[in-house]
Amino acid sequence: MLATNRLLRDSLHMALSTGVWPLLSVEPTRALVDEELKVIVRNLSPRQEVTLHCVHQSEDKDVWEAFGHYISDEHGTITVAKNASMGGTYKGVESMGLMWSMRPVPGSRPGLRLRKKDVLSPMFFHISVYDGHITQGFSQLTALVTRVIERWYMAPGVQRVSLQEKGVQGTLFIPPGPGPFPGLLDMWGGGRGLVEYRAALLASHGFVSLALEYLSSDELNISTIDVSYFETAYQILQSHAMVQRDRLALFGLSFGSAIALSMAAYSKIIKPRCCVCISGSHATPVQTTVLEAVQEISKKIDKVRIEDNQIIWRDIMLPIPADPSMKVHVGQIKCPVLLVNGGDDQNWPAVESAEDMVRIMEKAGNLHLLQVLTYPGAGHLIEPPYTPHHRASNFVLGKDKVVMLWGGQPKPHADAQEDSWEKILAFLRQHLYFAAPQAKL
Repeated sequence: MLATNRLLRDSLHMALSTGVWPLLSVEPTRALVDEELKVIVRNLSPRQEVTLHCVHQSEDKDVWEAFGHYISDEHGTITVAKNASMGGTYKGVESMGLMWSMRPVPGSRPGLRLRKKDVLSPMFFHISVYDGHITQGFSQLTALVTRVIERWYMAPGVQRVSLQEKGVQGTLFIPPGPGPFPGLLDMWGGGRGLVEYRAALLASHGFVSLALEYLSSDELNISTIDVSYFETAYQILQSHAMVQRDRLALFGLSFGSAIALSMAAYSKIIKPRCCVCISGSHATPVQTTVLEAVQEISKKIDKVRIEDNQIIWRDIMLPIPADPSMKVHVGQIKCPVLLVNGGDDQNWPAVESAEDMVRIMEKAGNLHLLQVLTYPGAGHLIEPPYTPHHRASNFVLGKDKVVMLWGGQPKPHADAQEDSWEKILAFLRQHLYFAAPQAKL
C-alpha cells in the first residue's frame, strides 16, 4: 500500500509540475452492449505502469469489476485494442477485456450471475486509470482519471410492449421505423421468470422480438402449457401489424431450443423461415405439454452428478437415445437451422446432440438446412457478446436453490459469444430479410 501511495504521489507531482494530466478516451460513451469500445489513455509518462479498471453495480447492488495491467509506449499512450494487458482479469490484446472478464469483487455473495432485468435503463460502467499495477483495494485508491459510460440493450426508438393475450404472456419489442419487420419468438431455458434482454437487443437489430414466458410464474402454471401455447404465441406475433407474417423465426436457448426444434418438426401452424438453437438438444421432444417433457427428464435424475457442490446436468440425456420416438424427428424440419454449441457445456449434451442431428438429417435428405457452430472451451450460457462468463451460478431447481455448473473458460467463452452473435445476426438477416418468400408446403 505504501508503494502504491508513493507511485500515486509521484504521478500527481509530475502532473502538477508539468501541467499535463492523463487523458482517458472511451468511445462510444453511450452504445448497445454488443458494440465494441475504443479505449485510449494519453499523456502518461513513457513506459509508465498503469491499471485500467472497470466497475459496475448491478440492479441487485452487487459490485462487479475487471482490470488489466498496461505499460504505456514511448509516447505515453495506451491503446487497448493494440497493446497487451500484462495481467489482471484478462491478458493479451483484448479490446473488450474490461467487459467480458468482469467478476464479482472479493467478498461478494457466491453464485452470482450478471443479467439485466430492466431493459428500459442502461448499465453504467466506471472506467478508471490507476498508477501502478494494482490487483485489489481499488475503492480505497484515487484514480488518475475516470470516465462513465452507458451500455444499452434497447436502441433509441425500440418499443417495449407487455403482452397478455389469449393466455399468452411475454414482452414484445418493436424496432424503430415504419416497418413491417421480420419477427422472431425468443425462448429461454429452464430458469424461471421472463427474460427480456436478448429480445430487446434483437429488436435493436431490426427484428420484432417476442420474449415468451412459458415456465412457472405467478400467472402461468407449467401444467397448462402445451403445444397450443406456442402456436398461439406464434400466431399473435404473425398477425401483428408491424410483422411480416411470412418472415418469422424461432430462437431458443437450452430447453427453449428443444421447443424450437419440436415446433419446427411437428407443428402444422408454426412454419418458421429459420431457427436458431443455442446449447440445445433434440433428445427432449415437446410433443404435448411442457410438463410431460420435464417429467421425462426427471425420470433420469439419478444421472445427475455433483462435484464441488455444483450440479452437472448433461449426463441426464446421455447417451443420446437410439429410439427415434425419444427425440425430435429433425428429418422433418423444412427450414434452415443454426446450432450454436459450447464444447465444454456441462449442462446439456449439445455437441453430442448436434452430431446425432447431422446423421438424422443426412439420412432424411435435409442436411443442407443444418449449420453447426461448435466452440471448444465455451460453456452452456452462450449469450450476446461481452457478457461476462459464468462457469457456475445459482439456479432454482424445483423448490431447491442449487449451484449449476454451466462449463466453459473465460477467454474461449468470450470469443464464442462474439463470433456466434455476429453469425447469428447474419443468419437471421439472410433468411428473414434477403431470402425469397417461402413456398407453401
